[in-house]
Amino acid sequence: MMASILSLPALPKPAQVMQHSRRLALPMLGIAVFLLLWHLAASQVQTSLGTLPGPVQTWQQFTNLVAEHQHERDREAAFYVRQAKRNAEKLARAPQAEVRIREYTGKPTFFDQIGTSLLTVMAGFLLATAIAIPVGIVLGLNKGLYAAFNPVIQLLKPVSPLAWLPIVTMVVSALYVSDDPRVAKSFLNSLFTVAMCSLWPTLINTAVGVTGVDQDLLNVSRVLKLSRWQHVRTIVLPSSVPMVFTGLRLSLGVAWMVLIAAEMLAQNPGLGKFVWDEFQNGSAASLGRIMVAVVTIGFIGLLLDRSMLSLQRHFSWNQQLSQH
Repeated sequence: MMASILSLPALPKPAQVMQHSRRLALPMLGIAVFLLLWHLAASQVQTSLGTLPGPVQTWQQFTNLVAEHQHERDREAAFYVRQAKRNAEKLARAPQAEVRIREYTGKPTFFDQIGTSLLTVMAGFLLATAIAIPVGIVLGLNKGLYAAFNPVIQLLKPVSPLAWLPIVTMVVSALYVSDDPRVAKSFLNSLFTVAMCSLWPTLINTAVGVTGVDQDLLNVSRVLKLSRWQHVRTIVLPSSVPMVFTGLRLSLGVAWMVLIAAEMLAQNPGLGKFVWDEFQNGSAASLGRIMVAVVTIGFIGLLLDRSMLSLQRHFSWNQQLSQH
C-alpha cells in the first residue's frame, strides 16, 4: 500500500498551477479586450459600403465562406461524376472510342486561395533560404568579402516588393517562354518577388552568427587542424544556429507580408487577390469578407512564426535565445 502511494505522480504545486493559469488567462484577457474594442469601434465607423463589420459580422461572413467552399466542392464532385458517366456511356457504345478527362475549372474559393498563398510563400521562402544561408556563411567566414558586399546588401534590403514585382514580371515573361508551361507565370512572379525581399534577414543574421563564433572554439578548430568543411559543419553551424533561426523567423514574416502585397498588385491567385476582388466588388458583404481575410492573414502569420519558433527550440542548443 505504501509503495503504491509513493509511486503516484507528484501533484503540481500551487505556485505552478497559478503560473500556468496566469499564462493562459492573460492572453485570453487580451483577446477579449481586443474583441470588445473592435466591436465598439466598428459600430462608429461608416463607410461607403456600410458600417465597418465587427467580430460577429466577420464570423458570419466566415461561415458563409465555409458554406461557399463546401458548395463548390459539391459542384466539383458532381462534375466528375457526370463526366465519368458520359465516358462510360461513350465506351459502352464504342469500346474503341477515345475519352477525355477534363479538369474542373470552377472559381477558386477562399480556402483555395489560402492554399495557393501558403504554397507560394513556402516555395519563395525555401528558395530564399537556399540562397541566404550559404551566402551568409561564406560572407561570415571572409571579413573581406563581407566588407565588400555589405554596402550592396544594405542597398537592396529596403527595396519594396512593389518595386521588385514589375522587374520580376518582365524578366519571367522574357525568359519563361513556353506554349505549355508546367508552372504558371503568376506563381513564378510571386515566388521570385517573395524570395528577393525575404532573403536579407536570413543572410545578414547568418553572416553575423558566423562572425560571432566564440574564439575558444576557433582555437580548438585550429588545434585539431579541421578541414574547411569540418570547421563549418562542427564549429560554425552549431554555434550560429540561434542567429540563423532568428533570421529565418524574420524572413518568413517578411515573405508572408510581401506575398499578400504582390498578389494584390499583380492580381496573382491567393489571399491578396481575394482582398482586391472583394474591394472591387463593393457588395454589402465585401467589407465583412475582407475582414475575414485580414484576420486569416494575421492568424496564418502567427502560426508560421510559432512553427519556426518550435523548430528553433528543437535545433538550438541555446534555449534562452528561443523563448521569445
